[in-house]
Amino acid sequence: QVQLRESGGGSVQAGGSLRLSCVTSGYDFSRYCMGWFRQAPGQQRETVARIDPQGSTYYEDFVQGRFTISQNAAKDTLYLQMNNLKPEDTALYLCAADSCPDGIWVDYNYWGPGTQVTVSS
Repeated sequence: QVQLRESGGGSVQAGGSLRLSCVTSGYDFSRYCMGWFRQAPGQQRETVARIDPQGSTYYEDFVQGRFTISQNAAKDTLYLQMNNLKPEDTALYLCAADSCPDGIWVDYNYWGPGTQVTVSS
């Protein structure tokens, strides 16, 4: 059974940093693509960053070099380092995983419950 669980969210002031973690189980971590997504109240879920098993990454434009996605296969854990946070980054952040034989742009079927990030001005 595939399971994902995020942690590391919290409340910070603008300009601050947070490091999100997503601990996974139930599948071969080294064979799946993973991603971070976020959803603010009343808005659609959006991609933040994606990573494939080889470590190739993709970031949405709004990240603007502030966030870094990484993974540790030995710990079955995905990370998102977020620096220079802005109030508009406030959202529920979710990690997702799935097999990706056709590349990084996969429709993820496995999701964690999310961790809340709140950035105050």
